[in-house]
Amino acid sequence: MTRINTNVASLYAQQGLAASNRSLNTSLQRLSTGLKINSGADDPAGLIASEGLKSEMAGISTAINNSQQASNVISTADGALGEVSSLLQTITGLVDQAANSGAMSPDEIAANQLQVDSAVQTITRISNSTEFNGLHLIDGSLDYLTSGVNSTAIQGLTISQADLGTNTSMPVQVNVMTSAKPATLEFTASAVHSPVTLQIQGTQGTQSLSFTSGTTASAIAFAINTNSDSTGVTAALNNPANAASGIALTSTGYGSSSFVSVQAQTGTFNTVTTTGAAKTRETGTDAVATINGQVVVGDGLELKLNTSSLNVDMTLSSKFGAGKTSFAITGGGAAFQLGPEVTSSEQISIGVQSVAADKLGNKTLGFLSDIVTGGSASLVSGNAAKASQIVSDAITQVSNLRGSLGAFESDTLNTNIDSLNVALENVTSSQSSIADTDFAAETANLSRAQILVQAGTSVLATANSTPQNVLHLLQ
Repeated sequence: MTRINTNVASLYAQQGLAASNRSLNTSLQRLSTGLKINSGADDPAGLIASEGLKSEMAGISTAINNSQQASNVISTADGALGEVSSLLQTITGLVDQAANSGAMSPDEIAANQLQVDSAVQTITRISNSTEFNGLHLIDGSLDYLTSGVNSTAIQGLTISQADLGTNTSMPVQVNVMTSAKPATLEFTASAVHSPVTLQIQGTQGTQSLSFTSGTTASAIAFAINTNSDSTGVTAALNNPANAASGIALTSTGYGSSSFVSVQAQTGTFNTVTTTGAAKTRETGTDAVATINGQVVVGDGLELKLNTSSLNVDMTLSSKFGAGKTSFAITGGGAAFQLGPEVTSSEQISIGVQSVAADKLGNKTLGFLSDIVTGGSASLVSGNAAKASQIVSDAITQVSNLRGSLGAFESDTLNTNIDSLNVALENVTSSQSSIADTDFAAETANLSRAQILVQAGTSVLATANSTPQNVLHLLQ
């Protein structure tokens, strides 16, 4: 049947040509933008997955930048601490020179004191002026805040890391089950009854002391104390009110690394432990405690706990025996966002203590500020030995802080950057496979669409001309 009012063949051709044109336009758009998904209509499910991966990529990229910036902060602090360490080494040399009073005049010692004063002032200036983008780094601004610390129980406290999570504070419970003790040997006689030569040995070294028959215990104690700085052993009457009570020889340090050894090279000198057992060598006892339920075996008076949520180093007071004490960490620290999600599990904080002169040292020996002119351990006052101990302790503190920051940068930040870079590569690859154009496949689709458009145009022309055949019927 032949009709001219409705050209169904033309409608078929138009529909096919329209579809071919849409396919051609889609291919052209994908090839020009490089994206397989240019609108939600292209691939609704793919669009959802692609946008989720884009968000993850942005988070990972930001986390990498955060980690790199944190590394820059740590490097800046370490550089300043390196200068402080160099100044402390210079001070050590000046103190050692001042101790050579037999070869140095008072004017030379005073000149050394001036240099020490300048170096100590510079250390405090570095502490106060070291900044990164306006953030003070080593003046104590990034240290943790605490409350309720009992100074009669805890003599020193350093918090390197504390994860408060969503809490505003962290309670720290300390239960000392075994108190730290020095090594002790006792000589219970009032005097030696025959000539004797003793070899006194401790953690600082060995000294040989000779005594004649009848030398009293108090005189022996005096001789031992005269050399205590070179042996690490002190002596005192068992009963201060009774000179005949004998003496106790005690290590200056606490714990199993401290010891007292008394050997009679000639003669007889009987020593016993505090329990009465005959012995010539005795070691101290380490503190044993629990910190927030974790059992910690100390090094003498020093307790260290290193967990994922708390890294703390505390020094117990020598007067604090077995018992309980507690305090709270109420905030502070330098917090770093190291993951793509803003959650406590992807954040970490560290404490950076102050290295100002009045913070380097300890309450027992004194602080670095005590070795300046007018201080209790100044060189001009003849206290070079005490100054040397203070500087040595300060060097240890700065070295420990640098080591802690270095470990954080190397083991946490650098490994985190490496891990995030791998994650970013994989997520980017997944997002690309969903959203990016495959040019090899799309150029093939383009060629196909071009051919179909040309064919459809030709077919449509033929379909439109078909009704003209009706004119032959009217002739």
